[in-house]
Amino acid sequence: MRWSLYLVSVMQLLAALLVVGSVAARREVPTFQLLLAVPGVMLAAALNVVLFRTGLDAYLGRRPHPYGWVTLTGAVAVGTSLAMMLPTASMTGDHAMVPATIAPMTVTFWLGACVLALSVREALLTAAVSLTLLAVPLLLTGAHPAGVAGLVVGCLLGAAMAGATARCSSWTAKVVWELDGAREAQARLAVAEERLRFSRDLHDVLGRNLATIALKSELAVQLARRQRPEAVDQMTEVQRIAQDSQREVREVVRGYRTVELHTELIGAASVLRAANVDCRTELSGTDALPTETQSVLGWVVREAATNVLRHSEAANCSFRLRVSGGTAVLEVENDGVPAVPPSRTEGAGSGLRGLRERLAAHGGTLTAAGPGPGRFRVTAELPTAARESVA
Repeated sequence: MRWSLYLVSVMQLLAALLVVGSVAARREVPTFQLLLAVPGVMLAAALNVVLFRTGLDAYLGRRPHPYGWVTLTGAVAVGTSLAMMLPTASMTGDHAMVPATIAPMTVTFWLGACVLALSVREALLTAAVSLTLLAVPLLLTGAHPAGVAGLVVGCLLGAAMAGATARCSSWTAKVVWELDGAREAQARLAVAEERLRFSRDLHDVLGRNLATIALKSELAVQLARRQRPEAVDQMTEVQRIAQDSQREVREVVRGYRTVELHTELIGAASVLRAANVDCRTELSGTDALPTETQSVLGWVVREAATNVLRHSEAANCSFRLRVSGGTAVLEVENDGVPAVPPSRTEGAGSGLRGLRERLAAHGGTLTAAGPGPGRFRVTAELPTAARESVA
């Protein structure tokens, strides 16, 4: 987005040089016009790059309006135009062609950048003031009123088209950035909700039992101090409650650790489609997979879908599962991978590292690589008779 705006300034310079070169090659052009046109347009184009950059940040709300750059760039654009046009304001024919063409072009490109750097009202006021400063000296030096009026109208129309294009493109960029921020916020909210649910389940399971253990332990201490035989019965009860609590905690953890492959595929496809990602699944031989194998592969689906949402701008994603020769192979491939990867090394994220450890505990492997530009593929291979994890 930024470079497309910068290219507008490059087009301004190329167009001006093309006009100068074309006229100079065909007819004699005063030297002072060339000496004014080329350096002035080059400086105005360079300042427009800075104005587009600061203007886009201002439009996105990342910095105040760059009034200083608007004033400096406008002074160069209007000053260069007047310096080129005033000496030939009363001339007609070829000698007036270069300034009459390049001068309004310079002002038009500057006004187009102002539409992005300023509010609409401020941009209209800036256009009125700058065109007045351009028109009045020309009229006072004998320029034809119709020519000056045509110059003003041409600058206004060109600036309106350039400004509308820049505004629409910047609005698109703003929406994309807001969408990216919303997706990050959604991911953080999902994590927070999962943590809350986990803490609630642990509290429901352990809260009552721990309170009972504390009361019975206190009662057993008092009975033991009195040398009452009932203290042994109380401690036996504490032991039983502790063992029941341990079993219930294991069930809670198992419920979080155990996932079902089909459920995870449906959930991943639903989440990706909600994020405007075209998701396709190709399954072969999944019904014959053991429960433990499906659970491990389900974790791969969950982590891969999370990575697609968080680390790419994918438009397409596919999940392919095939079973051959006693090995289940799951491939997750997506596009939209940034050209410049994150600073961390490949596979250094905790998610992929955790998947490798989980698969290794069951005799499987995980590879992550880019099969082509802008694409990323995660491949998990797992024996269909997966070993029970030691953990």
